[in-house]
Amino acid sequence: MGKVKLLDCTLRDGGYINDWFFGEEAIKGIITKISQTGVEIIEVGFIKGTSYDPNRSVFPNTACFKNVIGKKADHLTYVGMLDMSAPVAKESIMPRDSSSIDGIRVIFKKNKINEAYEYCQYIKKQGYSVFANFVSTDQYSDKEFIEGIEKFNTLHLDGVAIVDTFGMIKRKQFMRLAAIADNNLEKNIMLCYHAHNNLQQAFGNAEALMDMNLKRDICVDACIFGMGRGAGNLNLELFAEFMNENYNANYKIEPMLEIMDEYLAEVYKSKFWGYSLPLYLSAAQKLHPNYAIYLAEKDTLTVKMFNEILKSISPEDKITFSQERAEKYYVQYMENYIDDKNDISRLANDLTGKRIVMLAPGRSLSEYVDIIKKEINKKNTVTIAVNFIAEQFKPNYIFSSNMRRFTKIQGKTEAKYITTSNMKDCEKTDFVVNFSSFSSKKAAIVDNSGVMLLRLLAHIGVKEVFVAGMDGYSPYLGDNYFDNDLEYDYTKEAELRNVLISSEIRDIGQTMSIKFITPTIYIMKQNN
Repeated sequence: MGKVKLLDCTLRDGGYINDWFFGEEAIKGIITKISQTGVEIIEVGFIKGTSYDPNRSVFPNTACFKNVIGKKADHLTYVGMLDMSAPVAKESIMPRDSSSIDGIRVIFKKNKINEAYEYCQYIKKQGYSVFANFVSTDQYSDKEFIEGIEKFNTLHLDGVAIVDTFGMIKRKQFMRLAAIADNNLEKNIMLCYHAHNNLQQAFGNAEALMDMNLKRDICVDACIFGMGRGAGNLNLELFAEFMNENYNANYKIEPMLEIMDEYLAEVYKSKFWGYSLPLYLSAAQKLHPNYAIYLAEKDTLTVKMFNEILKSISPEDKITFSQERAEKYYVQYMENYIDDKNDISRLANDLTGKRIVMLAPGRSLSEYVDIIKKEINKKNTVTIAVNFIAEQFKPNYIFSSNMRRFTKIQGKTEAKYITTSNMKDCEKTDFVVNFSSFSSKKAAIVDNSGVMLLRLLAHIGVKEVFVAGMDGYSPYLGDNYFDNDLEYDYTKEAELRNVLISSEIRDIGQTMSIKFITPTIYIMKQNN
């Protein structure tokens, strides 16, 4: 077997979790501790953008790496990564300087292979070690992969990588790709493997690469704590231990554990990565994992609904993600148009002329119980709860457009149910209204149930609504709901949601009086 090297890519690939904002002290600390482990290569960060922030492991040119590398360890090779989807200007790749990075890894999609070749050629002339990473290697036909390898052979690179971008390459397929690469790569080029863990194949594939006992040198990428977007990456500390036990390696595990404890544990608490059902479903459908991440953040879908949306994504869209594309498929599924004329008429008969008290599940609901009950007990009042049972208030109706929430509600209350047409799996409902008729046209709040109910009430002719518990979104996790079981993380988009919902309320308020009986961010927005 040739030499086996481990490459730590925590600061680069792990940076997708925290937008590469590790902090200057942590970046330098991680580099120092990796140098103590015996790991052979460290990827210090991305080469991209135009500005330098010492707190982020992103560098606009090769000179900036000097700021964090410091005194180099003799045994350690320092590299950066350049993405051909958004490459920096070639002038940013300055001639190799012994105090900066030693090599550059170039990642490229299949349609950028020619540009990547030219860029690798330029980088090599600047004196760097060069590695070519075939993004989504499993998307290449055998012929395309072989032709790509033969193309880069002419540059006599230091390494070529199989990249499991979507975490869907299983052992048999991986070993076939590795065999193709081994049989076609120039003998002095190192074969590298970069894994993602959506189907939990990373460790097994890396182990299989070792079992192949190739004569050429190989390199395995990994991150401390498996840090990485979605399901994460191969765990460096685990694979290093495996190498120690089975291949007489001598990697020091303790500095890796110190990195976990000192620099990554707090990040993990607030920005979880690891195996998850949405990412499994995404990988099983051979999709870009960002579809799973984006749809999971909606917090409205059951597993069945989630999988049906993923299955509806066209082949040409599967491996290229954009938020607009994901939102299109989500809205198409949720709309599920029906003729709701009869149910709308029945609701109008029941609610027109009534005082409506609308209960949303905000924290203020538990703080203003007496005030809310006083409104509910007034003559001619009908109470409607949004996506929860509201037992202590005994609502007459429950409105839901969220199947995940509704599965915990149905069959547990005597209230009548008003549901939207996207909820195909309701076992029992009394009224079904068309989702697309009452959902917001603003993408970020297209599925907001409170807005939908207000729009519905205005549509059927209700003149006045008293609202409780519609507090607005807090940027702090745990502050949004009166019941922790309802909590969901909207911290990243709290401000945007508040602005958009406020705008909706103002619009609806043109035709229907909306009075808040508990404190709300939205009423303050209205007064500005």
